[in-house]
Amino acid sequence: MEIYKRLSAIDKKFLSPVIALGMFDGVHIGHASIIRRAVELAHSIGGTSIVFTFSNHPLSILAPENQPLMIGSRSLRRKLVESLGVDVLIDIPFTRELSKRSPEDFLQLLKEKFSPSIVVTGPNYTFGRFGKGNGRMLIRECGAYGFRAEVCPAITVDKKTVSSTRIRKLIADGELHSANELLGRPFTYVSTVVHGDRRGRRLGFPTANLEIGEGRAMLPNGAYAVSVELDGKNFCGIANIGYNPTFGIERRRLEVYIDQFNGDLYGRELSVSFLEWLRAEDKFESIADLVAQLKHDLDRARKIFQDSSTK
Repeated sequence: MEIYKRLSAIDKKFLSPVIALGMFDGVHIGHASIIRRAVELAHSIGGTSIVFTFSNHPLSILAPENQPLMIGSRSLRRKLVESLGVDVLIDIPFTRELSKRSPEDFLQLLKEKFSPSIVVTGPNYTFGRFGKGNGRMLIRECGAYGFRAEVCPAITVDKKTVSSTRIRKLIADGELHSANELLGRPFTYVSTVVHGDRRGRRLGFPTANLEIGEGRAMLPNGAYAVSVELDGKNFCGIANIGYNPTFGIERRRLEVYIDQFNGDLYGRELSVSFLEWLRAEDKFESIADLVAQLKHDLDRARKIFQDSSTK
């Protein structure tokens, strides 16, 4: 998959482009249906499938105080988009200049840069200044810009539309199974390993420490069974979100023990997928009690990991 981080970097014309438009935060099952439709249409006309998105949420420019927590990272989104068979990803910054473009200006930009054959969006997609452009306008005006448009129907689960907003609330409420159902995969947190206090190593459970970014969605504090991707291989793991009250840690963080792994992970990007909640965060009376609980957590996590691997 080709990736462009600036429009100015595009120096060629794509063959019969079919463009999927959207923010695609989390790449949930609704997003996937839009992207798959674009890929399907591109294949049907021998064209190029393109996802056009922004590296930052538009509200980070327009109203930072209202910017939603991000479900996934840019690197995870790129990986998920590529897994759907997309040929080209346009992942550019949303800027103040872009925010001033009228809906017509945005459609003209698509025409000039890509000459699309087909543009595909979801039912809630808006574009142009003040979000005045929508699916109805896209269908109505697309012919004037030389392409046809398709607005994919909303995907529903339990009679409710699948949306990033809905998934954020499920994550915040600790409804992991429901969030994973709407994502179509386990909720995954990707971040770079930072130095910890090495206390886990002395306990026999060395952990990789990940900062929890202020702008990122995260589950409630507690212990979880996880799958950890490293060098293309998935490992069983147990993760703790919280403050580690047994040792009085003041900063909320994510600590991950990777089963049957030995090595230095500092500075490497780690992908942690949450499979199941194990227990609430607790303060233990002794180190021995904590180690006993961690062994119990690991036994449960191994079974959950094995079950998930056979599905």
